[in-house]
Amino acid sequence: MSRAEIESGLQSHDRALYIKKHWIRDPYIVYAPDGFYYLTGTTPNPGDPRESGDPYNKGLFEGSIVGATVQIWRSRDLIDWEYQEAPFTVKDTYHYNDKDRAKIKSPNKDLIWAPEIHWDKDRNKWILVHCPQINSSFVLSGDSSVKGPWTHTMGENFDKKHDPSLFRDDDGTWYAIWGNAYIAQISSDLTRFVTDPLYIEPAGSRPDPKNPGKMISRIGHEGCTVKKIGDKYVLFGTAWSTDTGRKGSYNLYYTVADKIEGPYGPRQFAGRFIGHGTPFQTKDGKWWCTAFYNGDIPPLNSKGIENTDLSETAQTINRQGTTIVPLEVKMLKNGDLYIRAKDPAYGTPGPDENQKF
Repeated sequence: MSRAEIESGLQSHDRALYIKKHWIRDPYIVYAPDGFYYLTGTTPNPGDPRESGDPYNKGLFEGSIVGATVQIWRSRDLIDWEYQEAPFTVKDTYHYNDKDRAKIKSPNKDLIWAPEIHWDKDRNKWILVHCPQINSSFVLSGDSSVKGPWTHTMGENFDKKHDPSLFRDDDGTWYAIWGNAYIAQISSDLTRFVTDPLYIEPAGSRPDPKNPGKMISRIGHEGCTVKKIGDKYVLFGTAWSTDTGRKGSYNLYYTVADKIEGPYGPRQFAGRFIGHGTPFQTKDGKWWCTAFYNGDIPPLNSKGIENTDLSETAQTINRQGTTIVPLEVKMLKNGDLYIRAKDPAYGTPGPDENQKF
């Protein structure tokens, strides 16, 4: 999109905006106290020619373009992005050892997935987490720069976390969220967990498409995070619309609680095509969510997509790159928290949804 289109859309807050063309999955944006938005995600290695030559490589299975680095960009306006290099690589992970890793058969042993960076305002430092499980790390920056060096304060205590995310409560307490979904409190010195993992899930259930006659209640299957909106704790989670792997659209759902440990209310629909996106606020207080290309075929035209059944295979309207989608976030008169993508192409549940909203 042109600068004028993005500037206009940021003001109107009513439509999805394609803000950066590049190969990325799981894009993560956070607004920091230094006045910059920081962007990272699952990316190729810098300079990989497949980024331009094979833009719809989905990054999965054989031929994956996913690399061994955490790349970071920053911007003051969500339009012009300044590259912060690749300040963290798989060789910086806690368990990296050339001799031992040579014996590992996993295709993920030299990859980094779904990095997130979180600002610790008490220390004026960044915390970085990432997966896959074989490489998952929790590291603290040396100062206020995202360029490192990094310290493994939790060491092996942060082992084997799928899609880890972090949440800092108002009192400064940090929590880790991973899987779908476990949560545990981190010690004040960021060296260990001080609670056992607690499994949190929405109230209610829906049919299990893999096991006729049985029900499931989980929020999704990956990409979970927690935000506090007002006095409510919101667990976001990602799932395919059909509750079957790579069938349908990759969506974001949420559930709300009065306490971080729950109990949580019913599973609700936040938006279509925004699975494993980051809900974030711009400096003017507007809520947005990141979105990315995740499909088995090239992107579809968004016209009429609200009524299109996508259950045959993994499908999306997102182009390869970072898109941001406006979110309506409001407290209803009955005290419930309402969250929904405002762009109709993203905010309308499709006919392929396993759960009806």
